[in-house]
Amino acid sequence: MPRLYGFEDMAYRRVREAEAEGIRAAASRRLLTQTWAAIVEWMNDTGYRTTRGGLWKPDVLANVLDHPAIAGCVEGEDGSLVETGGPAIIPKADFLAIRAMRTGGIASGNRRTVQREYLISGQLGICGLSGHPLSSSPSNSGSRGYRCDPSTAQHPGGCGKVRINADLLETYVGEHVVAELAKPQVSALLAQAREEILGEAAVLRKEAAAARRRQKALGQDYAKHGLSRRAFKAADGELARKIHKNEVQARFLEQAKHVPVGAIPDLAKWWTHAPLKAKQGVLVLMLKQIAVYPAASRGSRTVDSDRVALTWRVWGHEAA
Repeated sequence: MPRLYGFEDMAYRRVREAEAEGIRAAASRRLLTQTWAAIVEWMNDTGYRTTRGGLWKPDVLANVLDHPAIAGCVEGEDGSLVETGGPAIIPKADFLAIRAMRTGGIASGNRRTVQREYLISGQLGICGLSGHPLSSSPSNSGSRGYRCDPSTAQHPGGCGKVRINADLLETYVGEHVVAELAKPQVSALLAQAREEILGEAAVLRKEAAAARRRQKALGQDYAKHGLSRRAFKAADGELARKIHKNEVQARFLEQAKHVPVGAIPDLAKWWTHAPLKAKQGVLVLMLKQIAVYPAASRGSRTVDSDRVALTWRVWGHEAA
């Protein structure tokens, strides 16, 4: 039986902080009435993965947030919640509020929704005002969009003031990327650039593996040599954050492996029909950042350099 996401052990006594952060983020988004599909999309884009290393699905995440252990509780035979004295990843009140939202149970509260694709993922898209990563978020009308989420206690920093239609932004970015790829001096360096990016990812993977080994050794020191609990938790938490950060960034950079090398006769046509993974890989290879600013007027559908700032990567000797 797999362990519960957020915990190191089956007794729910040791929290895995890197995963607990994801639970808190998902809970805060659910309390803001975001759909399971939207939350899962954000979780996957941000780099959170299940205990088996797979992508999140709405029903899997819903089950995690319905488990009493994340609130430090156990469910009695009569359905009542009893506090166990174990660690609570989210407050009991938040847990009950999320349960109350699930009228009709998991299945009916989680009707199959078309999993819409978003081109800009991870840390690539940011809010030009706050510097906070953009999340993929459908508008009230249901159209795809990106937004800067408002600041919360669990995820401070967002301003909630920037929202942009996904089709408009992705078209703008795609046109500029294709134009840049068409330059002979750029296309000649693509293979080299891809190797550089994948090399960066490999270094991050090695650093994460080294931190994981240090984390294991730290646990052994705690068990055998009387390391204080406070010192252990502080060091373990720091290592867990480093591992999570490096693995998320490595996964982001590894998207470059999907970029085709060699000449592409009709770039515009290729971009129109290319798989999403290949397009995302091209963005990782070409761009360091996509900053989005507020529209000049409410309801504006104009996307230009005043609203979207593209920061291009520099490779090889130019970077040096």
